[in-house]
Amino acid sequence: AMEKSYLSLLLLLVAISCALAKDAAKKDSKDATAKPKLPQTLSRGWGDQLIWTQTYEEALFRAKHSQKPLMIIHHLEDCPHSQALKKVFAEHKDIQKLAEKFILLNLVYETTDKNLAPDGQYVPRVLFIDPSLTVRADITGRYSNRLYAYEPSDISLLYSNMQKALKLLKTEL
Repeated sequence: AMEKSYLSLLLLLVAISCALAKDAAKKDSKDATAKPKLPQTLSRGWGDQLIWTQTYEEALFRAKHSQKPLMIIHHLEDCPHSQALKKVFAEHKDIQKLAEKFILLNLVYETTDKNLAPDGQYVPRVLFIDPSLTVRADITGRYSNRLYAYEPSDISLLYSNMQKALKLLKTEL
């Protein structure tokens, strides 16, 4: 009987420490001026040095108020295509540098905003939204059946699409 109560106490402690960790993460994201601590969980491995927003709503708000474009990456942890793209994205020095000019969000779940799935809910897919909160459906990858999908071999196209999202911004605003 003694062992059982130890076990349940242990489980309780684990649950408490997880809850505390979540609260601490919430506090960090509110303080936008603080540099992200490594490893930073919101990055989910897409670039731990970068500052990632926590929710779609927060990302839209920041894009509008900072006048920076928003880059949204939909992915799944157990999807090999997502994992492969994440690896090349995180290791690509120029992309990581350019990403600093964006409001960034990576999502492992779908939002209710249908504009984020112009041609379906597949992963990985990358969409850009300008500060007027318009989804840039014109910035596409190379696959006609999945317009916003990128393979690891398309990383240079993704890089130039990021540049395009920034360039159009300068001419339009």
